[in-house]
Amino acid sequence: MTVDNRHAELAERFGTPLYVFDLDEVAAARDELRATLPEGSALYYALKANPHPDVARALRETADGEEGCRAEISSSGELAAALEAGFDPAECLYTGPGKTTGELSHALELGVRTFSTDSVTDVRRVGSAAADRGLVADCLLRVNSASAAAGTGVRMTGRPSQFGFDVENLPEAVRELAGTRGARLAGMHYFPLSNAADEEGLVAEFQNTLEQATALAEELEIPLSLLDLGGGFSAPYGVPGGRASYPKLRSELTTALDTHLPSWRDGSPRIAFESGRFLVACAGTLLLGVTNVKVGRGRTFAILDGGINIFGGMSGLGRLLPASVLPEGGPATGTATLAGPLCTPGDVLGRDVEVADLAPGDVLTVPNAGAYGVSASLLAFLGRPAPVEVTVRGGEVVSASRLDYRRAYLEPDGAAR
Repeated sequence: MTVDNRHAELAERFGTPLYVFDLDEVAAARDELRATLPEGSALYYALKANPHPDVARALRETADGEEGCRAEISSSGELAAALEAGFDPAECLYTGPGKTTGELSHALELGVRTFSTDSVTDVRRVGSAAADRGLVADCLLRVNSASAAAGTGVRMTGRPSQFGFDVENLPEAVRELAGTRGARLAGMHYFPLSNAADEEGLVAEFQNTLEQATALAEELEIPLSLLDLGGGFSAPYGVPGGRASYPKLRSELTTALDTHLPSWRDGSPRIAFESGRFLVACAGTLLLGVTNVKVGRGRTFAILDGGINIFGGMSGLGRLLPASVLPEGGPATGTATLAGPLCTPGDVLGRDVEVADLAPGDVLTVPNAGAYGVSASLLAFLGRPAPVEVTVRGGEVVSASRLDYRRAYLEPDGAAR
């Protein structure tokens, strides 16, 4: 993708590296996914994908009378971002395997009441924090299934994991949790896979999950006020393309829900799904400046003013390495390794990437960079400034901001100065 005139103007105005988030595209993705899911189901936005308050706020807003997204959070920082974006804490879902007593206390004090839990210890910790405040927290049991139905996407269950109760151990866990002070079992939470582009496989996974959840609820007498079936909706990361399409998903899942949980239409249970990448990936564009072009031993290296410190910080895992970054003007004339500014050979955004002739001062575009950008990167490494993040709506700038990280000194007793 080349740099269009609007992006070029923003790069000139705010400098590079620069993120541009199109809030109209965020809203379009929200509406598209809502139309794909069973009517009346809840949709949680996973703030881990992009916690920018403007982005989250655009997802929270209602459209055509339908409920906007709720917030799925996994830390005090994400809770703060959700509250800044206007989400109701009572409708937030707090997830994650490492919830501490301090974080739970903070969340409960701010009004969070629903938690996804991954172990007996996790439920008891939630219950203890709630009981200490005279509250009862709703706990969903996250289930780590033993088998899978889909053949594509990133598997999140079916193997040893820090996430969820292994399904074979769930009967014993439910017995242990009976009468846990401060905690009320309120349903189950599944997240079997991520980034599944194949509709048939995704439908089969949801159907398999629904069948298992219904059987477990009946067999183990688990109350089902809320059943979160997870997500897995696919969108590109750092390469051209569009969101995956699931034209049959709504009808197939509606039929499955009517079969297994006929009272779901009356809200018993409330059915929920969740998404991060699908909702925001295609709304983001990253603009990077070329600072130097170096040729060595037969290879061309384009040195950029941003690398894994601002994008693709998980590329070292071999999962999120972008493959397509193109400069302004002209067709590709060769290949180059796109290296960031960090003093590590791991700071590479792409190898053998097709590019036009490059020179210092050129601007490169990383498309579909709205998910897992700044907040998933090695932001503080080498102390380089965070990129500017601009949000736009209707082509006009809504906000421009930059994360500021600084050292805060503590008193000897641990209190903040």
